[in-house]
Amino acid sequence: MNASLAQGSARSTLSARDARHDPLRRILPMLEVRPGKVAAAIGLGVLALACAIGLAAVAAWLIARASQMPPVLTLSVAVVSVRAFGIGRGVLRYCERLASHDVALRGMAALRANLYERLAADDRPVTVKRGELLARIGQDVDDVGDVVVRAIVPAGVAVVTSLGSVILLGVLLPAAGVALAFCLALAGIVTPWLAARAAARTEARGAAARGEVTALSLEILEESAPLRVAGRFDARLADLDGADARLSAVADDGARTSGLAAALGALAQGLAVLAALALGIPAAVAGSLSVEALSVVVLTPLAVFEATAGLPAAAVQLHRSREAARRLLALLREDLPAAHAPERSSGHVSDARVTEPTSGSGESGTASAGTAGTSGAAGAAEPAGTARTAGTAGTAPTAGAAGAAGAAGAAGTAGAAGPAATARATGPAGADGGALLVLDDVAAGWPDADGLPRTALEGVSLTLRPGSVVALAGPSGVGKTTLLMTAAGLIPPVGGAVWSAERQKVGHRSSDELPTTRPDALFVAEDGHVFDTTVLENLRVARGDVTPEEARTALGAVGLGAWLAALPEGLDTVVGTDAAAVSGGERRRLLIARAFLSPARVLLVDEPAEHLDGDTADALVRAVAGHARETGRAVLLATHRLTPLAAADEVLLLADGAHQAPGAPARVTARGSHEHLLATDPGYAWSAAQESVEPTLSW
Repeated sequence: MNASLAQGSARSTLSARDARHDPLRRILPMLEVRPGKVAAAIGLGVLALACAIGLAAVAAWLIARASQMPPVLTLSVAVVSVRAFGIGRGVLRYCERLASHDVALRGMAALRANLYERLAADDRPVTVKRGELLARIGQDVDDVGDVVVRAIVPAGVAVVTSLGSVILLGVLLPAAGVALAFCLALAGIVTPWLAARAAARTEARGAAARGEVTALSLEILEESAPLRVAGRFDARLADLDGADARLSAVADDGARTSGLAAALGALAQGLAVLAALALGIPAAVAGSLSVEALSVVVLTPLAVFEATAGLPAAAVQLHRSREAARRLLALLREDLPAAHAPERSSGHVSDARVTEPTSGSGESGTASAGTAGTSGAAGAAEPAGTARTAGTAGTAPTAGAAGAAGAAGAAGTAGAAGPAATARATGPAGADGGALLVLDDVAAGWPDADGLPRTALEGVSLTLRPGSVVALAGPSGVGKTTLLMTAAGLIPPVGGAVWSAERQKVGHRSSDELPTTRPDALFVAEDGHVFDTTVLENLRVARGDVTPEEARTALGAVGLGAWLAALPEGLDTVVGTDAAAVSGGERRRLLIARAFLSPARVLLVDEPAEHLDGDTADALVRAVAGHARETGRAVLLATHRLTPLAAADEVLLLADGAHQAPGAPARVTARGSHEHLLATDPGYAWSAAQESVEPTLSW
């Protein structure tokens, strides 16, 4: 998918709303900043700069008066004032930094906490690239927090001190006060405007470029071995060099305007000094201004412009913070219509837990989804590309279209003969009362580069009942993972409907609504994330109160009992970053064990036999089926391996539609028990036979 087009679409959608809703103003409440602390920081900054201006003014007076060789006692007050202003400037500046950074750091912490809470409460998955997500949670949050230290406080200090300085010079020489006000307006209004104009051209592109550099860097660091195996490592390095060059080009684009703004600031300061000389000398000659006052009028502007020197940077920071706030709001998808949901970059969603909302509760449930970019070639129907959780175009289904394709019946009946019949009901209430999840004529897919729905798989109807096991079999790229994610409510169906156990619609075809309910289902992704912590804590990701005994039982059920016994610290052994210390097969079974411990009633398992030898893979699939029957859960699994599917109640064979028409969606070509398909489908029987001869020839 073309991520840049998706990002452009999201930005255009948001910018249409900017005239009415400033993204920075909308996200500032999440900083939980106390106005009193901001006012205190501004006050300390004003006092520090007042000390600097006072030091310049008193020192100028002292030098001019001392040149007249008056009695020493007449200079004592000025001498003490110089010392006081010199010490006070440093001390107050330090206190201002403490106060402003305390506000900023506390605000960043509050913003991250609020951001995490909002993401956890959102029922839709976060499927941006991991590096992009890291850039937003990291740099973008910092940029929003910096608006206090680098924009609000400097602007407040500049306004107050500039006004005070104009009044001071106006008292001594009104014309000099007017000239200073004009020069301060040039330095404090025109130069920040120019800097903001340059930032407007660069910050949006710069934020995107920084996110791209972070995402590529993280991918290269974490996926270097698979990239080398796939022969794509050098290409990704070249992509990183290109992204870094684009980031540098963005900075260069704004350098000319930024340089002009800096030059205008210096010019304004020089004009203020020259104007003070031009106006002060005639006044001093005429006797209306003393020599000491003339030195004050001339030298004070040199210190006053310290207040405006930081305003161009403050304007840039304000725009940068606004762009960062826009990206964070896009991550939260605030106030966005379903048809224009924000961009999602490439990556597979891993281990996303979705729960049905509690009646009467204001919470929308929780969903935690990690994203991990994959380096291998993605199937056409299971792209690792841009995804959107907005509803896709089509006609809404009729009010009760809840089909129930028979999944083999009650728990424990493995391998029922004959294909399962498809039942139709007039509404949700007509479906089997024991169904946990119903897919009614579902079409699944992802948006294409233009954001239009592209159907990868269509016409799938099935029912998951307590204790039932349904398997999806077919070649890579046929759409198995896409269908699992659709059943989990992670992406909306392109067509048809998905119904939860409560007979509420999980997904539908309407283009102006998002799914309002989710199945109580756990999508167990093939590349689910394993954290850099202990084995026990990795299992507690599914349920926080898992006991060591429960953990040992779950690991034993997936064939990891001997592995656990061999670990140096047992359940307290740290598995390393992204399970670097375990093999691919051990990682896969660890993820299955974690799913066993979750409270989800439906397990949607993607490729449980991956990275395992034939016997171990078959045993794991049978363990998953046995767990479903023992616990009353329902299991829908996608697999290439056919031998263990005798444990499934029903097998759905999926095949792409290329033989029908180029680019045609995949469909269910056959369904029934494992024994029935062996007897009636030659292709299925041949593939199953090859697994005992050469596993690599199987699907």
